Amino acid sequence: MDTSNPVERKGEADSSTAASGKIEITKRKIAEIEEPEHDSRRKKRRGGGGKKLPPGERYVPPPQKRNPGVSFSQEHFKETSYYFEGGLRKVYPYYFDFQTYCKGRWVGKSLLEVFRTEFRAEPLEYYIQAAKKGRIRLNEKPVEDLNIILKNNDFLRNTVHRHEPPVSAKPMEILVDDGELLVVDKPASLPVHPCGRFRHNTVIFILGKERGLSSLHTVHRLDRLTSGVLLFARTLEASQRLDQLVRDRQLEKEYVCRVLGVFPEGELVCEEPILVVSYKVGVCRVDPRGKPCRTVFHRLRTDGRSSVVQCRPLTGRTHQIRVHLQFLGHPILNDPIYCSAAWGPERGKGGHIGVDDEQLLRALVEEHRAKESLHLLDITEEDLPGGALMQGKEGVAHVSSCDVAENNLGSERGCTKNKENVQREELDDTGTRSESPKVVKDPLCSECKIVRKDPTEKELIMYLHALKYKGPNFEYSTRLPDWAKEEWQED
Repeated sequence: MDTSNPVERKGEADSSTAASGKIEITKRKIAEIEEPEHDSRRKKRRGGGGKKLPPGERYVPPPQKRNPGVSFSQEHFKETSYYFEGGLRKVYPYYFDFQTYCKGRWVGKSLLEVFRTEFRAEPLEYYIQAAKKGRIRLNEKPVEDLNIILKNNDFLRNTVHRHEPPVSAKPMEILVDDGELLVVDKPASLPVHPCGRFRHNTVIFILGKERGLSSLHTVHRLDRLTSGVLLFARTLEASQRLDQLVRDRQLEKEYVCRVLGVFPEGELVCEEPILVVSYKVGVCRVDPRGKPCRTVFHRLRTDGRSSVVQCRPLTGRTHQIRVHLQFLGHPILNDPIYCSAAWGPERGKGGHIGVDDEQLLRALVEEHRAKESLHLLDITEEDLPGGALMQGKEGVAHVSSCDVAENNLGSERGCTKNKENVQREELDDTGTRSESPKVVKDPLCSECKIVRKDPTEKELIMYLHALKYKGPNFEYSTRLPDWAKEEWQED
């Protein structure tokens, strides 16, 4: 669980007005008269602001101000559409522009070298072919030769055929919408906001696309596999008030989970510090070097094999409840990470693992690879070229963890309006754009060549649910999930 507040996104709306009759003609004539001067100014900017460049020197436009706080708009929502199959919500594959400014460590290197050493999710031949099709652009111009040397402030854009993993088709229930706060019951398997491989299959996009709710301020987050109460502020003022309550520790959260074994009776407090082992795979553990934490547990019931436990996290560290339960010897019954055999015969009880972090991560990945369930770790085979599981935000490109989404051309910084370079592949036989949201298979896309087994609905649910969110003058709660009820029986 991560309760940190992300950057607030402010709404952006495109508006345009169209003149008619005499006014429109007048504007056109004025534009024609002014065009030569406009062209002259534009040529000066393209030529380096009027300054003469040394022979062979390449002009790089100055970086443009970009607003990372801009919210998603109808233009983004229309990139693709949903369809439902086998209890799953799916997204039709679509074209998308990943973009980034040149990293400092890339300056002086060729684009070919950067693709070879850092963007290994695809073979080098892919990028060569992508350049030939005009999908790789440098400073908005198609790159014809990948041997071009990168310079400071170079702006790189990579158009890809994007596939998203399926999520649960369970509808998202709106609990409260009073104009200031939006409270929803989040189904398990849905990320809160775009990250990694997820964009349209997220809470933010579904609310925007299907409910017309945009410009939402995130108050807190829930893990992708966790369900339950999720709050958004509808206004900046409401967001600031809730932020202050968070800083003043006046917000209380209550979770319910089903854990392995018979949990002790009475109240149990765990204050073990938590350390992030890998941002890439998304794994934490108890460690003296970690950040201070405090979670209060109380057993609600047990059937002798598993127990339903109330959890009250008093701090907000990543995976705090899950890690503390594992340390206590009672991991969440179907936790794909902390109830894994990779932690040893006692599954990490008391912090005893018996292997180093690198060995732990490799064992965890191998276990899920054998079960064909790497998707539960938010990674695929393509996300792990050559290992590098311990690398953080400067690691191998195209990893799926939300924590490292800004590492590379896979960063979630929005899409562009100009996709002329790929539109030709989306045209129908008559040479016009098809209205169908379905996009034909892309000849360069490796995902199009892979048939992945769909996850089952059971695989997309972890037995951890945010039951209640309480403040000084409000309290929001949901119903108990079926797996937390007394009559529930494990399949």
